Amino acid sequence: MIVILWISLSLLVIAAFLPKSYKSRFIFGGSGWIFLAIYWSSLIGGYLDLRDYVNVILVITASVISLLIAHITFQAKDNNDKGRYEVFISLSRAASIGGLIYFLFAEVELLNTWIISTVTGQGIWLVEKVGFPVAQVAWNQLAVNGLDVEIILACTAIESIALFSGIISSATGATTLRKVQAFMISVPVIYMLNIIHVSFTASAYGFAWFGTPEESFHISEHIITKAGSLLALFIISYIILKILPEVTDMIDGVVKMMRVEFR
Repeated sequence: MIVILWISLSLLVIAAFLPKSYKSRFIFGGSGWIFLAIYWSSLIGGYLDLRDYVNVILVITASVISLLIAHITFQAKDNNDKGRYEVFISLSRAASIGGLIYFLFAEVELLNTWIISTVTGQGIWLVEKVGFPVAQVAWNQLAVNGLDVEIILACTAIESIALFSGIISSATGATTLRKVQAFMISVPVIYMLNIIHVSFTASAYGFAWFGTPEESFHISEHIITKAGSLLALFIISYIILKILPEVTDMIDGVVKMMRVEFR
């Protein structure tokens, strides 16, 4: 079903970047959201097989919301007041840019290998700078104090990078300078914090700072760095919304239009 996803993202990109004079923007956008709903619904069976009912609920919700957005977007084609529907073009831009960034790194092997190996190498560099014994045992593995840690895509912060890139791109009307400022405050900072996260977790595991190596990994990865990451993302989000109030306007507009449709 990955083909369905790429079709969806392609349609959303076209909708996001066609000139405002083209009514077909809304046709492309609505079609893109329908294909996205199909993609989300295709994941339900896999999660049911795994008995992962939380993700079942999430993908069903995502499917329903995508269909609702598609319905509203299609309505704009024949509506004279297209201005109030522009928020859904901005939303399509955010979804397409964020989705393209993430799935390019998730599905294209060259990019996937590059970002994982880069994070691995930079994590090793930081651990060495602290003065701990560290070695690279594979292109995606480092060993601290002789204990191996594997770096996977989730360890690269690409999800957060894609999310903020999409959000920043959706700020219709914002100046290039403000968009660059928002980008520099978010993406590079998130990436650098992630290198610290990887290095800290690998070191805690290697030296068993919080009990056994396994207990240390759990505490450092799922409690300490998770809390730090959430705090950092909250602060970054607050700053981004201050720099780009257009994003707040878009979110507010989408919520209002969806409330009207629900009623």
